[in-house]
Amino acid sequence: MSIAVSRLDVLGFRLRAQQLDRSHGSVEDTAILDIGVQDSGPDGALWALSIRGLRDPVPHELASVWTIRGAPHVYRRADLPVVAAAVEPFSDADAGKRIYDAAKPLKAAGIANLDALDAVATAMRQVVRAPMVKGEVSRQVTQLLDEPLLRFCRPCDATHPYEMSFRLSAFRAGLELRPGTSPPVLEPIRLPTAGAGFVPAATVPDRVNLIRAYLRLLGPATPNHVAAYLDAPLRDVKAHWPSDTVAVSVEGQRRWVLAADQGGLQEGPPGTTRLLGPFDLFLQARDRDLLVPDITRVKVMWPVLGRPGAVLVDGEIAGMWRPRKSAAKLSLWVEIWGTANRRRIDEQAEQLAAHRGLQLSAVHVT
Repeated sequence: MSIAVSRLDVLGFRLRAQQLDRSHGSVEDTAILDIGVQDSGPDGALWALSIRGLRDPVPHELASVWTIRGAPHVYRRADLPVVAAAVEPFSDADAGKRIYDAAKPLKAAGIANLDALDAVATAMRQVVRAPMVKGEVSRQVTQLLDEPLLRFCRPCDATHPYEMSFRLSAFRAGLELRPGTSPPVLEPIRLPTAGAGFVPAATVPDRVNLIRAYLRLLGPATPNHVAAYLDAPLRDVKAHWPSDTVAVSVEGQRRWVLAADQGGLQEGPPGTTRLLGPFDLFLQARDRDLLVPDITRVKVMWPVLGRPGAVLVDGEIAGMWRPRKSAAKLSLWVEIWGTANRRRIDEQAEQLAAHRGLQLSAVHVT
């Protein structure tokens, strides 16, 4: 018989699992680096690590690559071979789902989706021998690919590889993203061991297995939640579902959690206040109605474009925030939906400004 846990129990479980309640940490013991830390926008991966106590990571210990949903994610550099194996599509059908519209012409041409990714990766590997801006990589790779792998882009008025095929092939090609570059600069992956070549690992440790990592950091969850997070077919997620999960009831809904983590439920959220970046892992859970029960606020928190950050108070999404930069100064506009400690919000705002190398000019709270 499954145990019953409340919504607040789930939020508390995730908050602690993601270490949002700690003030100090290291690259080695930071849990979200197992699943990858999305690095989108100025308050991306490094801010997500900062609010989990990892304020000054050694830059060469981290690496950024295009992985889940084609977004840039930061990992431990030493983990890249096992991460490369972990983020591989489960099947050819999974690869087709992840590359979106690129799959249709491949099917018509009788080309397997995984073969197409390998072809793009081979071309990228030939082209990128030193740091190179994305547009130039795309231009040169286009010259090496057959027509089914290319599309005409009206905004660019040019023919180039399909965007998701390009992004998901870069890691296969042994390429990483140079941090802080816009447009992105790609370069060959540098591994910690001098002279080591980049080869994906033959086996994937449980620690970086994506389904297990989702359950450990964003559980309890269903296969549908994980499939949506990975952009993978539901049947593939179910086929790779861990055998050591146990069912729990969350507000009457049947979900699953790793058996080893079951004891961490029913503890409730610890008291803490954090300004979460727009793409923080806590906000990446695919049960948004559990994070923010008010449907009107769900639309505010996750618009199609221009996501705000979230104010996390004792496990609850208690409001939203947006930054404004002017010269060397940063101001924040904060909208509170429930209760929040103003002093703690100001402390987080000061930390954010320092993180950006700016002076905090004002925090406007409504």
